[in-house]
This record gives sequence, C-alpha cells and structure tokens, in this order.
Amino acid sequence: MAEAEGAPGVQRRWLESITGWIAIGGGVLALAVSILVVVSVLGRWLFRAPIDGDFEFVEMATALAVFSYLPLTQARRGHIMVDTFTMRLSRRARDLIDAFWDLVYALMLGFCAFALFFGTANMFGNGQTTMQRQLPIWPSIGLSAILCTIAAFIGVATALSLYRRAKGGAGA
Repeated sequence: MAEAEGAPGVQRRWLESITGWIAIGGGVLALAVSILVVVSVLGRWLFRAPIDGDFEFVEMATALAVFSYLPLTQARRGHIMVDTFTMRLSRRARDLIDAFWDLVYALMLGFCAFALFFGTANMFGNGQTTMQRQLPIWPSIGLSAILCTIAAFIGVATALSLYRRAKGGAGA
C-alpha cells in the first residue's frame, strides 16, 4: 500500500508499531491453534485420543486472532475498498469520503465493542462456561471487546488524519 493511502507521517508509524505487536500476538495465537489442531487430529488418527475440547480452544483463539488483526488493518487502511466511482475525484475529495467511511467503520466497531463488553458482563455474571472443558467464556469475549475498542479508536484516528490532510492541516 502506498504511503499516501494510510494515516500519514509519525502518527502512522506509531499506530502501525503498536497495532503490529497486537497482530503478531494474534499470529502467534493462530499458529498455536494450528499446532493444537494438528496434534489433536494426529492423536485421533494414530491413538484414537484427540485433545479433549480442542474445538473450544479453536473457537476462542480464532476469535481473538481475528480481532487482533483489525487494528493493524485499519491503521494501514488495508480493508477492501471499491473506488470505481471515486477514482476520478480529487485527492481532497477522496480523503473526505474515506474519512467519512473510516468514521462509520469506527462507529460500527464501537457498537460491536459495546455489545462484546455487555456480553462479557453477562457471561461473567452467569458463570457460563464451555460445554466440554468447562472453561469460562468471558475472558475471550472481554479480550475481543478490548481489541475491537482499539480498532474503533484507530478508525477514528485514521478518519481524523484523512480529514486533516484533506483540509491541508496537520498530517498532510
């Protein structure tokens, strides 16, 4: 992705540094889950002894991994965009349109984070656990809520950066 497309300058480097470490954590988690699945399948195939509750670990870890990639993707503005109708517009107009949609995206992530925090409180309050291993569900939902909140703040930051660039101010 070209430098001009993301959050400009120092802000972009700072956002990508922090969110990069979060994404690396998600990648390590995804790798660990992959190893867990391979070991479980081999155990089932060779010894008729899979890892008990492997699917529960996979569900929770996959959700966390996905939520850990969202902040970096937003910091780099790497989500899929269709610009068929805006390609001919000026850079300023495109920046304003992109800032608007980054803000809409941030608001949606904020709504999702709110719902996840509400779900975390609900799961914590009623003590809900996974079916097989009896693992508490709330920690994975709570971490997902935090990661979603971070992505929402990054969305606001990229929207503000694009808006400032469109107006010819800081971050241009």
